[in-house]
Amino acid sequence: MQQDKHPEYRPVVFRDRAAGYAFLTRSTATSDQVIEWDDGETYPVVDVEISSESHPFYTGKARTVDSEGRIAQFERRYGSTGDKPDDGNAS
Repeated sequence: MQQDKHPEYRPVVFRDRAAGYAFLTRSTATSDQVIEWDDGETYPVVDVEISSESHPFYTGKARTVDSEGRIAQFERRYGSTGDKPDDGNAS
């Protein structure tokens, strides 16, 4: 590695305020805020909007889409003829 070309790689706390979850890892992320961690040391803290604790993919709490309600809403908005389109094959 060339000196003075790479950012400092150090311990940083990432905090997900929505889930009330924080974890300590190493990163080049910077922050003006600091937090005192469980070990008594002070680390920079970066607030994130979503983490593995709050993301539906990781938690298994994904929203289910009401597909029937969406279809009914589409039909109310744009109408429904109920006819199948002609595929061009004459019998």
